[in-house]
Amino acid sequence: MGYETVIGMEIHVELSTKTKMFCNCANTFGADENTLCCPVCLGLPGTLPVINKTAVDYCIMAGLATNCHITRHSLMDRKNYHYPDLTKGYQTSQLYYSLCQNGYVDIELPEGTKRVGILEIHMEEDAGKLVHPDGLDVSRVDYNRAGVPLIEIVTAPDMRSAEEGRIFLDTLRNILICLGISDCKMQEGSMRCDVNISVRPEGTEKLGTRAEIK
Repeated sequence: MGYETVIGMEIHVELSTKTKMFCNCANTFGADENTLCCPVCLGLPGTLPVINKTAVDYCIMAGLATNCHITRHSLMDRKNYHYPDLTKGYQTSQLYYSLCQNGYVDIELPEGTKRVGILEIHMEEDAGKLVHPDGLDVSRVDYNRAGVPLIEIVTAPDMRSAEEGRIFLDTLRNILICLGISDCKMQEGSMRCDVNISVRPEGTEKLGTRAEIK
């Protein structure tokens, strides 16, 4: 009996808004460390976040371009985890009620067209970044990226090879760049992909044990 690979993806895309998700700090790559921060994106007590309307519009554009249903009700949640670069100890994310659901992207393979399902596209804010200076036994935290608007695109486990995954990512990247909502520069972290992989006997439907590759 042969085996087949089952692949799904979770793609994080930074949106090309002028300001961050919940404050007026500039959304710019490459500035000096901790120069694009304010009490809101640092999560200081007493601050009041206000959502970036353009980020919402961009998420809806991504959903429409990937044939998603745009929900009439969505909700921001607190996703709790503790990393040094997460200023508040939680990430503001659409954990349960995403803005875009049940879409698809068609990709062109040598054997023909294949449809890859999009389970959801939800909005969230990015975390900061750990910096490891050469020659020093310390790490620094740069919070410039904290609060940058993200969308996370979650696919169905519809891909069956690394080549299909590559073609899907190329297709999706082209869509997002053509929309003008992200520059999708992987070298700058504005497009990042987690790959969920499992194997199962050919001809069966039950999914195997999943491994998530960052």
